[in-house]
Amino acid sequence: MKRLVYYVLMILTMLLMFGCKKESGFNGSVIQDYQDQFDDEAKVTEQPSEATASQATVTPTISPEDANHDGMMRSYLSGLWVPIEVGTSRPYAFQFSNFKTVSNQWGISQADIVYECIVEGGITRLLGIGENYNGDRIGSTRSSRHYFVSIADEYDAIYIHYGKTKYATAKIKALGIDNLDGETGIGTTVFYRDKSLKAPHNAFASLDGILKGIKQKGYETKYKEGYDPHYTFYEEDTDLASNNAVNQLSIKFSAYTTPNFEYNATDKLYYRNQFNGAHKDSLTGEQLRFKNIIVQFVKEWDIDKNDYQTMDLENASGSGYYITNGKMINITWKKNEANRVMRYYDESGEELTINPGKTYITLFPRDRTEDIKVN
Repeated sequence: MKRLVYYVLMILTMLLMFGCKKESGFNGSVIQDYQDQFDDEAKVTEQPSEATASQATVTPTISPEDANHDGMMRSYLSGLWVPIEVGTSRPYAFQFSNFKTVSNQWGISQADIVYECIVEGGITRLLGIGENYNGDRIGSTRSSRHYFVSIADEYDAIYIHYGKTKYATAKIKALGIDNLDGETGIGTTVFYRDKSLKAPHNAFASLDGILKGIKQKGYETKYKEGYDPHYTFYEEDTDLASNNAVNQLSIKFSAYTTPNFEYNATDKLYYRNQFNGAHKDSLTGEQLRFKNIIVQFVKEWDIDKNDYQTMDLENASGSGYYITNGKMINITWKKNEANRVMRYYDESGEELTINPGKTYITLFPRDRTEDIKVN
């Protein structure tokens, strides 16, 4: 009987030791797998199964040397580090007014990319592409033009505007753009009017309203599967190999709107001015400043007697400038709207690589290059 008890105890002890060893090995494997993600040597990762791949959206890549950025990824818009939850979410393309009375917009500095294009009457409108808008006052918001619709589509963005031309209506329908329009049933959910300002320049949105509008519309909030990022970024701040210095840049859209940018060699950013003063965000009081400037020359003309403009963007190409860190190079661009592809190329014909940071882009008439002044 004692011998039987002895054998039973021995078996139980061996089983317990084996279980502990197995558990220890499992935990060690998990820790090692985690460390392997950030090992100095490149690792080969397994390809997802067909079932996994079919359910994938956008998977951020975290390189081994970026171990201190756990849970983060390079933004597709700015090339800067952002939380994965932010970087994999679709951005908002917000249509800002640029009328003199509301020229210091609220929340525009939250945009990672700001586009400026001329509209009728010599004024311009601004389109802010951003992935991290917040607050209860973003605007003022104005109506859409069809070329802004095309730009928003390049980024798989949710387009936010207040009204639209018939040309924009057609483009939104043709491209299937997810949009929040203040002149539709979603308007009072997303927008509100500030009665202390004169209409139509007094429509504002809040993040809470935008989120409610997106939910009501049932829009997807993550990038579409297979989304191809718009830009290639340097990993570190990089100077251009160019002899063309740019300390000041003036863009004469019209006598009414002629913004200019001044280079600050200390922080290596371009500060924007317009309407005889610094262009500021009214929420922060800080002047708008950009790491990158792209001038994209386009074929542009009047589309009707109302002075509405149009641009050749559907399947087109052209030239332009890329400016950063006080220097400028010539670039080219190509766009295929049907395939949602828009790319810039450097002087060697390679896809343009830009510095991480905020970017300003203007689509400017190619027959008015003399109205771009560089000093």
